[in-house]
Amino acid sequence: MVRLALYKAPGDFYDRAIRAWTRSPYSHCELVLPDGRFVSSSPRNGGVRAKVIEPDPAVWNFLLLPWIQPAHVEQLLEREAGAGYDWLGVLGSQILPAGIQSRSRWFCSEFCAHVLELERPQRYSPGQLAKTVRWASNLVPLL
Repeated sequence: MVRLALYKAPGDFYDRAIRAWTRSPYSHCELVLPDGRFVSSSPRNGGVRAKVIEPDPAVWNFLLLPWIQPAHVEQLLEREAGAGYDWLGVLGSQILPAGIQSRSRWFCSEFCAHVLELERPQRYSPGQLAKTVRWASNLVPLL
């Protein structure tokens, strides 16, 4: 099953700034495939990639995404792997609420929200994405 991983470790200045700006305990997010690979866009890794990361519960919170098929994540990863990190989107959609983002680059929560097929994925911070997934998880048994 695919999971959403939410980074909660202290991290660096960048992590603390994101948490302060978004008023959230999370500064980064990833999608975790059943084989253990974490998929997202990371400024530390140059953009969209898959990476094996230790799923340490002291560092990450995990939310199940039973409605997301691993093949869907793989398909977007294959199409977008190597796309750069969307600094323009962070500035134009997260810091300034203008809805500006790159069409060829991604930031972490934008990438994850796109995989989840959320409207205007550039509007989601890691914390907002966590809230949305928690809300949607309550609806899944009703579907």
